[in-house]
Amino acid sequence: MSNMAVAFDRILLDVEDPFVFEPYHKALREPFDYHMFVQNYIRPLIDFRNSYIGNLSFFYEIEEKLKQGHNVVLISNHQTEADPAIIALLLEKTNPRISENMIYVAGDRVITDPLCKPFSMGRNLICVYSKRHMYDVPEHVEMKRRANTRSLKEMALLLRDGSKIVWIAPSGGRDRPDPLTEEWYPDSFDSSSVDNMRRLIGRSGAAGHIYPLALLCYDIMPPPPKVEKEIGEKRIMSFHGAGLSVAPKICPSEIAVAGKMSEEAKDTYAQALYKSVTEQYDVLKCAIHGKQGFAASSIGISLSQPWN
Repeated sequence: MSNMAVAFDRILLDVEDPFVFEPYHKALREPFDYHMFVQNYIRPLIDFRNSYIGNLSFFYEIEEKLKQGHNVVLISNHQTEADPAIIALLLEKTNPRISENMIYVAGDRVITDPLCKPFSMGRNLICVYSKRHMYDVPEHVEMKRRANTRSLKEMALLLRDGSKIVWIAPSGGRDRPDPLTEEWYPDSFDSSSVDNMRRLIGRSGAAGHIYPLALLCYDIMPPPPKVEKEIGEKRIMSFHGAGLSVAPKICPSEIAVAGKMSEEAKDTYAQALYKSVTEQYDVLKCAIHGKQGFAASSIGISLSQPWN
């Protein structure tokens, strides 16, 4: 009740005086701490006894690279509006630098929906228009493209400073269940989105690394079965286990031919990242939904519960 009271208070305040997001939005921590508001709201929805982190050692590796001034990009699937909070909550005990400094590439809907806005205000965001909704209103297409160009320029400036960690879902939106089997699975990656990130970190002047990240948490706040154009979707929340896993970085140079990325190489690179994400996702699914727990660990994916 207390969490809902604070949420409604923040939502109504924004309706009265709407907050406008810049292309790069830094989490608002004062005078009201929106970051902790989100953490406190989502925390009771996670069943930590049935939640797991895959390959915790790589999160430590990532944190070390950030301390050394390197940039890190996490190529991930996307399941719910609560993904940023769930990632932060699963890592807050072991990797607070990642938990609080992550920059999320966010679609326009989470910065325009009145229910979402207070939650988005507590995150570091690069705001873009998703390809899934690019053509919802044909006369807005050119405006959206210009806005995305501004956001990419803003990200390029941020990466020049080094020590940045960026999360992006190259699928362009949240995962959806298969209409026939009703099974949830990571949506396919758009190779051009992956290549944009590859080029951005390659031109930043700082060392850069790309890691595949898998997330399983759709039960906590599942999206509508189909993509909706209208703002104001129905929200359903539940208490459930969640999973987060990261695998070894995948270097573009391993796939490039003679130092160049052909269109085929770009697709191959995106597929290599996607394959790693789906492999990690399957392990998390066995651990949480298959109730195998730690026994679901594989040769390349070691599960742990560092909060215990």
